[in-house]
Amino acid sequence: MGKRIVILNGSPRKNGNTSALVKAFTQGAEAAGNTVTTFFLDGMDIHGCKGCFGGHSNRACPCVQQDGMAQIYPAVRESDVVVLATPLYYWNMSGQLRTAVDRLFALEEGDGNLLRGHGRSSALLMAAEGHGFDDVVLYYDHLMEHLKWENLGHVLAGGNMGVGDISGKPELQQAYDLGRSIQ
Repeated sequence: MGKRIVILNGSPRKNGNTSALVKAFTQGAEAAGNTVTTFFLDGMDIHGCKGCFGGHSNRACPCVQQDGMAQIYPAVRESDVVVLATPLYYWNMSGQLRTAVDRLFALEEGDGNLLRGHGRSSALLMAAEGHGFDDVVLYYDHLMEHLKWENLGHVLAGGNMGVGDISGKPELQQAYDLGRSIQ
């Protein structure tokens, strides 16, 4: 039986370079027999974390806020792999992705930690105009340590500003291969 993979796509472009990486990864993952659910975060109503510590991990919607995260929480709870996909914005993930990642904290609160550990793994897919990925990869590595998730690696595609610039580049094959490697 294949793995359940959730992709959080933090790009504002539905057909941009990050989305091309997501598509290639998804094709590889599905070819390996996995099930992939993708959330296009820019099209969802997701509010920033209030820092209220009012979450309860065992609730259907563990956060006190009722918004688009209510769709994401159950998918992440049931997942084996969570993929973070984002363009590089000021040496970090996009605001769309950072907001969703911050809100996942509700799964760590209250009645039991349903986020940290649990045999999950993760991968990072990024596209950018430049090549300054060091800071965001450091953050991602620290996040994986905190969550106790296996780090499956990352595909970092620099030199892609305009929509479609990634077309034909080796990073698309790398994303496919990373998805295909998940068994």
